Amino acid sequence: MHQAALDSLVDILANEKEVNAIFVKGSFGRGEQDPYSDIDLYCLVEEHNLNNFLAKRLPLLSKYKDVLYSEELFIIAPQLIIVYDDFLHVDLFTVTEKTFKQSDHFKVLYDPDQLLDQFKGTQKLTMTDEEYGNQIIDLTWFLFQYRKAALRENSAWAAAMLQQVTDPLSSMLLHHYAPDRAQLGLKRAEQLLPSSIYNEFNIILENVTPAGHQKAAAAILQLLAKEQSFIENHLKGTERQIINPLFQKIVTEGFSVNT
Repeated sequence: MHQAALDSLVDILANEKEVNAIFVKGSFGRGEQDPYSDIDLYCLVEEHNLNNFLAKRLPLLSKYKDVLYSEELFIIAPQLIIVYDDFLHVDLFTVTEKTFKQSDHFKVLYDPDQLLDQFKGTQKLTMTDEEYGNQIIDLTWFLFQYRKAALRENSAWAAAMLQQVTDPLSSMLLHHYAPDRAQLGLKRAEQLLPSSIYNEFNIILENVTPAGHQKAAAAILQLLAKEQSFIENHLKGTERQIINPLFQKIVTEGFSVNT
């Protein structure tokens, strides 16, 4: 189903004069898609054609099938989210050569002038130490918020704060144990982490609940204690200055009432 849909969408988009190239990222770009994967579809346009093309996106994608839901966002680029009547989810991103995000793997579907050749060497899923530091900043902030909620005995909010911890924690672990795929984060942690590490991480996931949050928090501190040497070597620069004092206090003292 996905391949037929992708072929049809490419045929529709490639006929537009503004579209210079079409490619996919995400699981399709890496060749890891399954029947439930979203299609992360990208169109490369010239900057002076950007606004014209943006206005045409929804009518163009509607030519394929009836659209149940659509929404426009701007995160890394102008993005149109589409859900079709068969529940197929397509994210259409529109980029220029200047705004092409040089990360993740991509698969070229249409590129008559070989404009994407210049970006093929930039395909990566690794994480820099600066990005790793930013993950520690996020993790520490939500652990700090968790501490307050736990001491307040607000179990529902405590569980919600720990849920926010799991994404940066998974990225931190992948940076250590599967650095070539670190950017994939929580989505691929089960497949990429060593089984012994994932088993510890899974204890956290299974207990991020109002009833189990204390067990999850203890498991987080235990896992971070094992990671201290790696953290010490890779938390650097500005990120270290920003977060290390608070991070070390939390992992050292934990979440008890007396801290």
